[in-house]
Amino acid sequence: MARTFFRHITENTRMRVWYNRTFSSVYAAIELIRQADTEGRFTIIHSNANRHTPAARLAHEFHTEPTGLDSDAYVDWCLAFCRTHRIEIFVPGREATTLAAEHARFADIGVRVLSAAPADMLKLVHDKARFYAETVLPEAPVAEFRRFETLEQFDAAWEALRPRHAKLCVKPSHGIYGQGFAIVDEGRSSAALLLGGVEYHVGYDDLRRGLATMGTFKTMLLMEFLDGPEYSVDCVGDNGRLAAAVVRRKLPHGGSGQIIDMRQDILDATARLCADYRLNGVFNAQFREGGGRPRLLEINPRMSGGIGMACLAGPNLPYIALRGFADGFDNVTIAPVANGMRVAELSTPTELP
Repeated sequence: MARTFFRHITENTRMRVWYNRTFSSVYAAIELIRQADTEGRFTIIHSNANRHTPAARLAHEFHTEPTGLDSDAYVDWCLAFCRTHRIEIFVPGREATTLAAEHARFADIGVRVLSAAPADMLKLVHDKARFYAETVLPEAPVAEFRRFETLEQFDAAWEALRPRHAKLCVKPSHGIYGQGFAIVDEGRSSAALLLGGVEYHVGYDDLRRGLATMGTFKTMLLMEFLDGPEYSVDCVGDNGRLAAAVVRRKLPHGGSGQIIDMRQDILDATARLCADYRLNGVFNAQFREGGGRPRLLEINPRMSGGIGMACLAGPNLPYIALRGFADGFDNVTIAPVANGMRVAELSTPTELP
């Protein structure tokens, strides 16, 4: 009888945490949290429209999400899900910006929402044209850019930027994972680039012809191309305070891995971004070197695909973020970073249920 009572008390004191549908990095996050949670503090719930998602194998509980809901209907579904499954902390991925504006509704039913930033800040960082225009970051200034939505605007932007920069690139104002990014090649056609196996390049003349046929299109950016090494910073924010960070330097040759490189100028720039945009929980900042100094590329208000590599260097970032949010960061021990460590990510074949 005593054992049954003890088990009942233990189960009731575990905090129920829900990660809804999000990017594939949630698999690494759940695995890392469960590894670190030796006290059994958390019960991890995950939901996804795909019942075969790999993260379903790691969560304590898995539930199927509906499809086809608009934003408002999805928020209502989330509220009902929290009530039904007694959720105490909700870490949103899908509809994260919409849900960041609904904290009060969740608080009314006893749920705390761990959003990466306030809703207005999330909207800003997702719009790169606005984000670049409004960000003041002396430690790592953004690349020079112009926005364009017509061929005429592209030509004007080209005329302004090309005399000052040896190489230019284009990318969408709204986008993830580098989708739509291309270096503009003035010497080769897109067909020549394709047949030559040159990725992330587009021919200048072909680009102009394509833009002319489209008339107007979604906002694009023409930018100076930064040719130095790229840095990815995986972070934990505490309502605008940078609580932990790991800087990864990407190496130019495939299969060489990445180097943990805790550059102070990049850490200082990341801390300023965290404060300015009131970042919270796990987020990622991207930089690239140009002219001998780091330049800001973007903030990703979510876990990066390389979060597991960052955590190999010491700090278990998803666990730090969750435990700090749940119990306060004074109760969290943050391991030192193994600066100079070389890390890589290897895929392992797995049978899905």
